[in-house]
Amino acid sequence: MRRREFLSLVGGVSLVLPLAARAQQPERTSHIGILSPGRSELPDPTFNMLNAFLQGLHELGYTEGQNLTVERKFANGSSDQLRELAAELVKRKPDIIVAFSTTAARPAKQATGTIPIVAVGMADPVADELVASLARPGGNVTGTTFLGPELVGKRLQLLREIVPGLSRVAALWHPDAYSKRTMQGARNEIEVAARTLGLQLQLVPAVAPDDLVGAFAAMAGEHAEALIVMPSPMLFGEYRRIVSIAANSRLPAMGAAREFVDLGGLVSYGANQIDLARQSVTYADKILKGAKPAELPVEQPTKFEFVVNLKTARELGLTVPPTVMAQTDEVIE
Repeated sequence: MRRREFLSLVGGVSLVLPLAARAQQPERTSHIGILSPGRSELPDPTFNMLNAFLQGLHELGYTEGQNLTVERKFANGSSDQLRELAAELVKRKPDIIVAFSTTAARPAKQATGTIPIVAVGMADPVADELVASLARPGGNVTGTTFLGPELVGKRLQLLREIVPGLSRVAALWHPDAYSKRTMQGARNEIEVAARTLGLQLQLVPAVAPDDLVGAFAAMAGEHAEALIVMPSPMLFGEYRRIVSIAANSRLPAMGAAREFVDLGGLVSYGANQIDLARQSVTYADKILKGAKPAELPVEQPTKFEFVVNLKTARELGLTVPPTVMAQTDEVIE
């Protein structure tokens, strides 16, 4: 073999070996921390959102146990526990923290100003001081919002159209669900809507799941004729109990998400929570690939679902007017 050919061959080998070695190296494993205010099992609606999020990651090529490590933390409805769990996650130094709801995002942000946080289904991220603006979050938090406070009046209006002669409405709310500014905005909106519609409004607080039985007793004491459940991760996680107690009280009830109707509630109006979880997957993927949350605009829902449970309506002796039925996105028989 001539010297020039030998050198060419050696040069070729020296080029090929590093490429082959690189091809055989294992793919980098991404580390995600999950922070949820709910429970780690069904029928908790937040658990369905978590599963939808993980399924979305899988569809983008992330497989747990191969190129993805997921640490899950569930607060079981306890705000105090959320703070402790957020601190634990930060110590583990994940690549990102995925926080389900504002309730989880706020303690996560308080625990770290550097680890990226993808918040799924925020209420008012600006008022809750999670981002500087929707267009340019400016910090380590981004994600999706369900525009909760802006929908309160619409829910009350729909409930009034469904329940004939409605005059007294109870609003079940969680005073500590979000920041004082956000909660005051939601309270102002429903009070204005009630006055506009000529309804007497009873605001009934529930700070923890144990308060629900007493809350319904207070509604009965004031002769409430219908119920609207205000947006709250804690109340969202208690939808099954709320639906059951409302049914036993023969109280027509409006929820903030379709899970309320799926569990037997009368009606719901709001953003699809599963869709919000799926939308949030793109944020996680972009950040894992190097994007900065400060530069990723918060995404707002483009569609709101109006869902009616006709079986529940019949059990309550209600006939949903055709004008209302024409507005529905889905009817459960």
